[in-house]
Amino acid sequence: MTSTRLWFQVRIGEGRLGPGKAELLAHIRESGSLSEAARRMGMSYRRAWTLMEAINGLTGRPALATVRGGARGGGSRLTEHGEILLAAYETLRAELETAAAPTLARLAALDGADG
Repeated sequence: MTSTRLWFQVRIGEGRLGPGKAELLAHIRESGSLSEAARRMGMSYRRAWTLMEAINGLTGRPALATVRGGARGGGSRLTEHGEILLAAYETLRAELETAAAPTLARLAALDGADG
């Protein structure tokens, strides 16, 4: 039996912000590192960087700031704009999941039903 869940993307300009890009942003926020975020998601650094370029291209404003070198070896952090993008996506996801819960429960009840 498969789980019934809601999946969506938000179209912004010519691009999209969906669960994968939002997860990448969340991992960067948590870890302070694009490479660590990529590892947590099981993707290459190059793929994570490509996704970040796409995220930056959504509005033409950077969502990621990098810090090079230093005693801690540098890292990454979300810009204020990146934090706003992620917060808006997370809020929308929560609102949609709440609104859709009754319908998703009805659909889940159909999964595996005789018919």
